[in-house]
Amino acid sequence: MQLLSGKTALITGASRGIGKTIAICFAKQGADIAFSDIGPADKVAEFENELAATGVKAKSYLSDASDFKQSAELVESVASHFGRLDILVNNAGITRDTLLMRMSEEQWDLVLKVNLKSVFNLTRAAQSIMMKQRSGSIINMASVVGIKGNAGQANYSASKAGIIGFTKSIALELGSRNIRCNAIAPGFIETDMTKTLDPKIMEGWKQMIPLKRTGTPEDVANLALFLASDLSAYITGQVIQVDGGMVT
Repeated sequence: MQLLSGKTALITGASRGIGKTIAICFAKQGADIAFSDIGPADKVAEFENELAATGVKAKSYLSDASDFKQSAELVESVASHFGRLDILVNNAGITRDTLLMRMSEEQWDLVLKVNLKSVFNLTRAAQSIMMKQRSGSIINMASVVGIKGNAGQANYSASKAGIIGFTKSIALELGSRNIRCNAIAPGFIETDMTKTLDPKIMEGWKQMIPLKRTGTPEDVANLALFLASDLSAYITGQVIQVDGGMVT
């Protein structure tokens, strides 16, 4: 029995990185997949075909999660096309790293808008559908830097800390309707971006992690699968770190 059979998931920022891995993981477990990204359009369409090849229903949407109106229209389109919405993964995010003394107002505003406002936009739009169903799982992508902070990432850390507070509040608001809301806080995860780093720097960071390795997108996706499935039916309002013990 597949863990997500009969469920529909919406994942933002899913044409690359962790979001893409989560979408593939969910599809393998039987979920129909709706996913959004801002582009490029050819890559988004290519990934839709890749997901559809697994045998599930898959549909891509070019949509900006940081835009309130577009987010509402996205959720409405997903519900109309698939007939339901069981899982929402708020994964869209960006970085604009620099020390506070060099950080522009634009860099601050953009990171808060994309990372934090997008979570508000999609959750607000999706909650009415889940409330009618009296079920749902909302998974928000936070970060360990939202817990401990990080020099040069004041904007990113603030956005991720905001997601943690938002997650706990929504868990309290929607729990009576059997809607769960949890956050995942990844640590140092291997992505295309980290592959460009100096191997010596990478090795130094690994040695600071108790498990002595960096994480993979699959490590994050496995937790997302658990939180999306009925295996976590009595878990809500939690922030779970996927960091190899880095922040303990």
